[in-house]
Amino acid sequence: MNNLEMENLSDESDDYDDEDTLEGRYLIFSLADRSYGIEIKFITEIVGMQNITEIPDMPTFIKGVINLRGKVIALIDVRDRFRMQSIGYNDKTCVIILSVNQQLIGLIVDTVKEVIKIPANHMEEAPKFGEHQGNQFIKSIAKVSDDVKVLLNIEKLLKDEDKLALDTAISNQS
Repeated sequence: MNNLEMENLSDESDDYDDEDTLEGRYLIFSLADRSYGIEIKFITEIVGMQNITEIPDMPTFIKGVINLRGKVIALIDVRDRFRMQSIGYNDKTCVIILSVNQQLIGLIVDTVKEVIKIPANHMEEAPKFGEHQGNQFIKSIAKVSDDVKVLLNIEKLLKDEDKLALDTAISNQS
């Protein structure tokens, strides 16, 4: 999916005064039957699955790297990261390319659904589960019509040690 196709995902009922604002807009994707959202401001593009070069001694959810137009991008399988049952990639599998702290990262997801805007008053803080860090990836929970969307804190998808290992691996691949 290219940038033009991504634009076509935009919400038609857009009532923003400034059309260039990305505030409150989220790309919704699915894993199994669950819907997740990422702030659109982090997304650079959406592409189909690419040939992945595996990198040894990485966490299992880091599938490797791809070369996208001369840039080496690490791929995270979000299903694996969330400890969900792994499935094979198919023609609906997408890679969402994000720019996080000036580093490009690709998220492998089952399918991309839509871009929607979610007002702040439709969001609630993620529930706390005691001392467990199970919701560390969750920024908030959004109520959209009769559905619930889990909005991700993409900066938490990688721990510091994972980032360091990836930086080293990518610099060795470049």
